[in-house]
Amino acid sequence: MKFLRKKLDYIKPAFLRRGKFQKFAPAFFAIDSFLFVPNHTTRTGAHIRDGVDLKRVMYTVVLALLPALFFGMWNVGYQHFSQIGGDLSFWHLMGYGATKVLPMVIVSYGIGLGIEFLFAIKRGHEVNEGYLVTGMLIPLIMPVELPLWMLALAVAFAVVLGKEVFGGTGMNILNPALLARAFAFFSYAPYMSGDKVWVADAAKLDAVSGETILGTLADGGGQVSHSVMDMFMGYVPGSIGETSVLMILIGAALLIFTGVASWRIMLSAVLGAAVMGLIFNATAVNPLMAFPWWQHMLVGGFAFGIVFMATDPVSSAQTTKGKWIYGFFVGFLAVMIRVFNSAYPEGVMMAILLMNVFAPTIDHYVIQSNVKRRKNRLKKLVKAA
Repeated sequence: MKFLRKKLDYIKPAFLRRGKFQKFAPAFFAIDSFLFVPNHTTRTGAHIRDGVDLKRVMYTVVLALLPALFFGMWNVGYQHFSQIGGDLSFWHLMGYGATKVLPMVIVSYGIGLGIEFLFAIKRGHEVNEGYLVTGMLIPLIMPVELPLWMLALAVAFAVVLGKEVFGGTGMNILNPALLARAFAFFSYAPYMSGDKVWVADAAKLDAVSGETILGTLADGGGQVSHSVMDMFMGYVPGSIGETSVLMILIGAALLIFTGVASWRIMLSAVLGAAVMGLIFNATAVNPLMAFPWWQHMLVGGFAFGIVFMATDPVSSAQTTKGKWIYGFFVGFLAVMIRVFNSAYPEGVMMAILLMNVFAPTIDHYVIQSNVKRRKNRLKKLVKAA
């Protein structure tokens, strides 16, 4: 690493002001910051001094995503070979899954970071670390059979129209990863739903079927073939990183322990989903309405969406009370959309995107309520005096 540090320091002057490659300074310093801890020191004007910066926060989220990523690789292999027969050893399944998942991760980072570098060079500002998380989230919420060129288009759409047009990291209204999924779903629906997209190479093998639990219920199926333990552990078809609630909870524990994600949003989303689920259970007229309320949190992308995307600090509510309101309606609407829209039984994506739009409004009224309460308190003190 010392050799690399010396080389970067040697070519650094060319990227500084009036240097030969000054225009490409954002790209150079992005690579430098990614490889090494920035050596900038605060001299004046700082009120808070902390070792936590944006890069460390992003690395923490990526670390929290790794259990879901590794399990997703294993599950891709398991869903494939458990149906066609073959070697079910751990490393064989992991190896097969890696050949399917890693290309998606590479495309996601390659296209997304490439676009971010271009915008940074064009605007002359530094590359932010925000895409480190988005680049990992996007492949994890996609079906394994999504063609790479479709994934590339979805990433480009999310980064350009969902993020850069608003000013880049920290300025986006909608969660970019979910925007990529929404683009893929509405543009290439046959590759984002059905019983063939969730199992690798299912389209090539007639005997392979990967109908999800929610898909079975939405089609009017009665009994779910998977046990509750299968749902919790993740031994079911689904998007790459969304199936294992256990792995997601491990990531959630890390995010809550480090203070990176809001436990209030997670808890309130669970409460909202429980309320909506209980209402449907009490008035059940179809399999989706009769599906036990607590099992809604074990299937589909509910757990993954609540932990890793509803808690996005940029597109979620910022006030404490606002987080409770925001999270509650995310869970409430997720179950409602699942049940009422049989063509799209997975409602977490739409629920989070919808509440992303309303998050600023929620914060506005929470703040105005606090201001009004304090004004009334002041008036009472003045009268008492």
